[in-house]
Order: sequence, then C-alpha cells, then structure tokens
Amino acid sequence: MSRVSRPHLLLGVALFVLIAARPIAKFLLLFPRDQWQVDVQVYREGGISVLQGRDIYAQMTQPPQLLPFTYPPIAAFLSVPLAFVPFPVAARGWTIAQLLANVAITRVAWFRLRERVGVWAPVLVGVVAAGFLWTQPVGDGIRFAQVNAFLVLACLLDLQRPRARWLAKVPPGVLVGPAMAIKLTPGVFVIHYLLNRRWREAGWAIGTATFVSVAAWLALPQASFAFWGGALSDPTRLGPNDGSANRAFRATLLRRGLEGTELTLAWAPWLLVMGAIVFWVAHRAHRQGDWIAEVGAVGPAGFLISPVSRVHHLHWIMVIVPAILGWSVLRARPDWRRVGAAAVVVAWFVCTMPFWGVLWLREGRDPRWVGDVPVEGNVVGSVVVLALLARAVHRTDRERSAAEVTAALRPVPAPGADSGTRVASGG
Repeated sequence: MSRVSRPHLLLGVALFVLIAARPIAKFLLLFPRDQWQVDVQVYREGGISVLQGRDIYAQMTQPPQLLPFTYPPIAAFLSVPLAFVPFPVAARGWTIAQLLANVAITRVAWFRLRERVGVWAPVLVGVVAAGFLWTQPVGDGIRFAQVNAFLVLACLLDLQRPRARWLAKVPPGVLVGPAMAIKLTPGVFVIHYLLNRRWREAGWAIGTATFVSVAAWLALPQASFAFWGGALSDPTRLGPNDGSANRAFRATLLRRGLEGTELTLAWAPWLLVMGAIVFWVAHRAHRQGDWIAEVGAVGPAGFLISPVSRVHHLHWIMVIVPAILGWSVLRARPDWRRVGAAAVVVAWFVCTMPFWGVLWLREGRDPRWVGDVPVEGNVVGSVVVLALLARAVHRTDRERSAAEVTAALRPVPAPGADSGTRVASGG
C-alpha cells in the first residue's frame, strides 16, 4: 500500500464533510428536540443510575419518550463517563465517535478497492463512509445515537485476516466477546464459530463475554439479577412489538393478527430457514477465505432472527456491499452483475419505504394493502440482501472452480525446454 499523500487526505476529508453535511445537519441540528439523540440519553441515564445507586432497569428517560435501559449491566457501567458531562456534550461527542467508527469500518471493509485506487484511498474512504449516512441503517444510527457502529467495527476487526498489526497479539474471538456482552446480538458469531469447529475463537469469545459479565455481576449484583432474571426475556421493554418501528419478521406476523400458538408456528420455520441460509453462506465464505463476506453474512443474522429489530441494526450493510462486490474490484473490467447487486442494496435502504406505508395508512387511504406492503419494506429488504450476498458467494465458488480448471488445463513446459530454446536461438 502506497503512503497516504496529504492532498488526497485533505480531499477525502473535504468530500466527507460535503457529502455528510445534510444528514448530519438533519439529525444533529434540525431534528425535534423531544426526539433528539434519544438512545445516548438512555445510555447516560444508565451511567447516572450506576453512580447514584438507582435501579437501572426501573429508570426512564424524560417525557415524551420514556425509554428504559435495555442493555446488560456492563453497558450501564461503560456509560458512566457520559454521566460526567451535560447531555448535549455527550450526544455530540457520541456522534463524532460514530462518524470515526464508520470511517474505520469503511477503511477495513473496503480494503480491496483501496488497494485498487492506491493514493486515492482516502478519497474513496471519505466518499463511501459519508455516502452510507444517506442510508436508513447508518443514518438512523446518527439520528438515535446508537451503538451499532462500534459493534460492527469490533466484529469486523475480530475476523480480519491478516489481522492489523496492532491486533496481532490479540487472539481472534476476544473482540466479539465484549461486543456480545454489551449487546447480545453479536453472539451469532459464536454460533458461526461453533458450526465451523473454530473452537479457539468460540472459546475466546465466550470466555471474554463471561469474564466481562461476571465482573459486571460482582460490581452491580442487583442490576445483573434484574436483567438476567427478567428484563432480558421481556421484549415489551423494547416498545410495542407490533409497531411499524419493529422491522423483525415476528412483528410482521403480529401486524397480520397472529398470536400465541399461531404466531409460534409461523415464526419457527422462518427462524430455521433464515438461520440455515445465513450460516451456510458464512460457511462458504469462510472456506473461500473471504472474511468480508463472512462478516457480512453472520452480522445481519441478529436482525433476521430477533423478535425485535430496528432498521439501524442493519448497520452491517457497510460490510455487505463490499462483500457482494468481492474480489472483482481488482479486475481490469468490473463485474457488472456484482456492481448491480451492490447498487440494489444501497438503493433499497436509501429509500424510506416503511415511512411511505405508514403515511398511507395514517391518512386512511384505500386500498390498504398499498400501505401494508411498504411498511414491511425493511423485512423484505433484509431477505433481498441475504439472497444477493448468497448469490455473490456462490458466484465466487464458480469463479474459483473455473480458475482451477483453467490452471489444470494449462500445458506444463517440459523440463529443460526453456534452456533448449535459448540455446537454439543463441540466447
């Protein structure tokens, strides 16, 4: 990799600021104050509860949101620094940290194209990282001050091959563990490790998650008992499960009126099918040595199988898009099928289909199904994304097979043929 030139770095920063200006201004400066950075307010209240000895899971944020703390106790412990600064300072600082995390995700996940563009790499990183802010999953992370960017970055670095120099002595699995302890959904990576008999990575992930959770239990025993003994199994703490903000397939079934046994019987096959596809795609990517596709496949599993999912849980699209592009970005001619598939993913989540549907239904328009369909746009989109990634991984298998056949059919020169030719020609 060539050294970064200052002009290209400055151009990358300038383009990042230019492209990111509108979504940042929209969510950080122009958004209604009663909906401003609500999740970092939840984190901060958790930190205040730790300092003041309050019941972490009984506290609510200020009206009109009235949001409870829904994360494991270790997350409240890590939120203590937020309690030492005023809420506006904490919120703006959190936004800056998210932006830096998104830049880091782009730099790591788009390493193939960075190699292709050489000294223009800072420009690529700036444009791509800022461009993703226009998508719902990444933009909503800024809107609500979410934690997903940090979790994606941790898991991405954990599976990176070869590992970054500064991570060379950190065993694989160590970063997934704390991410899983903070928010349970990264635990899907442990399932992936176990299914592929990667016992060492699974052991480190489970071990570090257990260590962190036990440490939190010793520091906050009452909060730990409250979470693991009840709050964890109560999905209603995350808001109305049948609301349009819940983009899980289970919520789709709830919105169709299914309950009880009917709901379970309809949801269970979804879990089995989605789980099988996700971990099959991840297994194929692992065998190919494509760790980007591996992360891109496993990461969204939490969104697909969770009973409550928000669109910002699909922050993984920052990894999925380069995973779909694959190694084709290094070729002289682009693979337009891969480029088209990646463009579909980006375009799908730049659109705000669920909001279109909600507005249609709220205004009481007919026919009602015209609003019902786009309300489920992100549920459908998650399946489309998985299908496109599966096709890309399958395509990589076909390309590798074709390359192996070509190499096998290539004639091997007879021993001494080169030297004989040189003698005959006077070489």
